[in-house]
Amino acid sequence: MLKLNKKQLGLSLIESMVALLVISVGLLGIAALQVTSMQQNNSALHHSQAVWIGYNIADRIRANMAQFGSYVGTDTNSTYSQDCTTGACTAAALVVADQQDWATAVQNLPGGRGTITQTAGVPDELLIRVMWDDDGTGASGIACGGGSNDLTCYSVTLNR
Repeated sequence: MLKLNKKQLGLSLIESMVALLVISVGLLGIAALQVTSMQQNNSALHHSQAVWIGYNIADRIRANMAQFGSYVGTDTNSTYSQDCTTGACTAAALVVADQQDWATAVQNLPGGRGTITQTAGVPDELLIRVMWDDDGTGASGIACGGGSNDLTCYSVTLNR
């Protein structure tokens, strides 16, 4: 005949519930880690795209150095229309075609915007900025930095 020890009745049920609680907390931690990892990968993708887009327009400006100053004031929120793929273009028309292609590339970033300005006090220097909404807050504008409505920015300085 089996004799049960009355002091241990129900103890294995409590141990099982505690083990289930510990496993549940661990799985929630793994799920949170997965979400954070996906967000960081997405952010890295956008940053890589911004670097490529910034250097792409810098290379286009270098290839059309005679029109260096004509790129000042470029803003991808503006509309540009020029096709230089089917025929020859003048250097001035190539500026507009470059602006159009750049605006199309910047649209691949969430809330993407690109600007080209002249560096204050330095006439032979351009500041190329590629901006995007990295945190998904719906930020817009041309402000870069740490403010709540600011965009994430990648900047390239180009000298003549």
